[in-house]
Amino acid sequence: MARQWNLQDAKARLSELVDRARRGEAQVILRRGEPAAVVISYEAYKPTKRPEQSVLSFFADSPLKGLDFEIPRVPEKMRDTELE
Repeated sequence: MARQWNLQDAKARLSELVDRARRGEAQVILRRGEPAAVVISYEAYKPTKRPEQSVLSFFADSPLKGLDFEIPRVPEKMRDTELE
């Protein structure tokens, strides 16, 4: 089970908290008695991080790339609007 620290103790004993996290023990930091943050090792964090990707490369790598399809459009009358 993860060790819990109140915020003041976490600040005062940050080195110990980080050492425990590096050993694979998740560390929960409490603020006013409620869980506020979790400290984990960088090794545990890495698999959760998404690779950075631009929007352009996202669409370029899409499995739909090269499909020839059209989005059907419904011709509608434009709404009447009043401009003041």
